[in-house]
Amino acid sequence: MSHAQAVTIKRRAVKKALVKYKGGKCKICGYNKCMRALEFHHLDPSKKDFHPSKCLTKSMSLLKKEADKCILVCSNCHAEIHDKIEQNKI
Repeated sequence: MSHAQAVTIKRRAVKKALVKYKGGKCKICGYNKCMRALEFHHLDPSKKDFHPSKCLTKSMSLLKKEADKCILVCSNCHAEIHDKIEQNKI
């Protein structure tokens, strides 16, 4: 197994654990079919320290602490959240 493959496996395992920790489905619409389509949205971007499912060097307790700053949403709902944020800035 290559290093890149090992990193991919680890990243998927971390994301799977965090998705389960956050309830396993989109907080807005309930989508839960494809884990790759589930994303972490920081409720307060100023408190974001790192992206929870992409940081492999942190302990699970630190990853959960960061995930606690987020809601789990599907990619469509996440885009709509950011679209609304952008519209409110205009």
